[in-house]
Amino acid sequence: MQQKEESSPKISRQSLREAFKIFEFLKPYRWQFIAGLVLLFLSSTVFMIFPYSVGLMLDVAQGKETAFDLDLSKIGLGLLVVLVFQGIVSYTRVLLFAQISERGTADIRNALYQRIISLPIVFFEKSRVGDIVSRLTNDVEKLYNTFYFVLAEFFRQVILLIGGVIFLAWQTPKLAGVMLLTFPIIVIGAMIFGRYIRKLSKQRQAILAETNTILDETLQSIHAVKAFTNEIFETKRYGQSNASVIDVSLKFASGRALFAVFIITVLFGALFFVIWTGMRMVQTGEVTAGQLISFVTFTAVIGAAIAGLGNFYSELIGAVGATERIREILATPSETEERPKATAPAGRLNGNIEFKDVQFSYPTRSDVPVLKNVNISIESGKKVAIVGQSGAGKSTIMQLLLQFHHLDGGSISIDGKDIYDYELHSYRNNFAIVPQEVILFGGTIRENILYGKPDATEAEIIEAAKQANTWDFISTFPEGLETVVGERGIKLSGGQRQRIAIARAILRNPSILLLDEATSSLDAESEKVVQEALHNLMKNRTSIIIAHRLATIREVDCIYVLEGGHIVEKGTHEELSALFDGAYSSLAKLQFEIA
Repeated sequence: MQQKEESSPKISRQSLREAFKIFEFLKPYRWQFIAGLVLLFLSSTVFMIFPYSVGLMLDVAQGKETAFDLDLSKIGLGLLVVLVFQGIVSYTRVLLFAQISERGTADIRNALYQRIISLPIVFFEKSRVGDIVSRLTNDVEKLYNTFYFVLAEFFRQVILLIGGVIFLAWQTPKLAGVMLLTFPIIVIGAMIFGRYIRKLSKQRQAILAETNTILDETLQSIHAVKAFTNEIFETKRYGQSNASVIDVSLKFASGRALFAVFIITVLFGALFFVIWTGMRMVQTGEVTAGQLISFVTFTAVIGAAIAGLGNFYSELIGAVGATERIREILATPSETEERPKATAPAGRLNGNIEFKDVQFSYPTRSDVPVLKNVNISIESGKKVAIVGQSGAGKSTIMQLLLQFHHLDGGSISIDGKDIYDYELHSYRNNFAIVPQEVILFGGTIRENILYGKPDATEAEIIEAAKQANTWDFISTFPEGLETVVGERGIKLSGGQRQRIAIARAILRNPSILLLDEATSSLDAESEKVVQEALHNLMKNRTSIIIAHRLATIREVDCIYVLEGGHIVEKGTHEELSALFDGAYSSLAKLQFEIA
């Protein structure tokens, strides 16, 4: 990874072409952008009057004749008018660029967020949360800074540079030629430092993303951190990563500082040489003192523009890197884009499910087969359980049903049609899942139940809560449904979270229900209440249950035993228990003996 950073400090024409595509987000505000550029050009051009006026006033003060018979009062009044005009133009221009940058970057955030949540599960299995968050925050913020300030100032410095050179070449061509001799040295130096600074900028962004990842992981797993008393370990880990950020940041700052020293040294050395040459020309009468003052002032403006260009160039280079990372996500195909275009709406499915010779291995570990020629048949409205040791592939079956991954071989059909022939959104609308570890959002109980059906009425919410055996404890809270559950539902017990998840599933009214070890982490009392809620939830719908506790699945219509990626047994609890030395029988004996 490090080698890659060091070996790619250059910007290719292709990367620039890709970077400019980000300006597609500014299309809705193109007229404001054009108006802002016009005002920027006008403001920068008008600014040229000030250096010229300095020399003009000196010549007038010395009694030299000028065009239009100007005196100091007229020049002063004219400068006052120019200042007022300059202020109005600058104010309007800054407001225009502020609107463009705020709205443009908001559109980028929305597009990036929409793309991220539409990406396949594989993307999230391969990416770290901190890196994704960094792209939505740091990289977009860098683009905001570019749209709002860097881009405008870069154009401004270019206009001042070109305008100043043209004016000097017209007014004092000999001195202008001497001054322009410094250009090649400054430009070459700027290019060298620009490459170096860009490499350090990318390294800093990468390490900062790693630091954010550690922070995100620690906060998400704070219970584990405290349970294992690893606060000191995590503090050291974060501190080491932060120290790496400091090291690279200081190198980055050192590079920019050296660049500033280079510019100041070369620029002022050249400036003093030009002033010395100009003084000699004043002695010989080739230029007036006012022209020399104007020249020196313009030279200072041009020098500042060159220094600014070097600084803003490195900022733009950083923005190009951020653009590459953002466009990488925007260009990643979403789940729906990976599927065939001609897919039929699923409507309300009956729930007849059939697995035929299903083979699968996860893309992140394709060399390890998880399911091997699995065959499962489930009739509509039936309750089916899948049991087996951890790692046997039980949860994988649910993930394949939800189309989180694509099969390596075989097929899955529902109601006689291949699941990949259905339109994805309408297909998933037929499912509800109650997982082992319920993830609740940090809002209210109402919001979490409504997640199953956002447009549900108050009566539907309360009815779902009652069927899920949640209304008893919800009604004891002073805020009722408006009770805030806290981050990931931390303010509720495990059983309460589980029942809210069941209420959410009931409200969704799915055709197919997926229960992934929904009671395995509960105590006996909570499990009894949750089981009653699950019984209400499973009525009149196809239900697939993954369970470690075999006592919870005695009443299902069929049990499939998964072992090593194969279905090794199937039947009812009584049938499988009667098999001497069978896989299910062994599991049952082990559990019930322990119990």
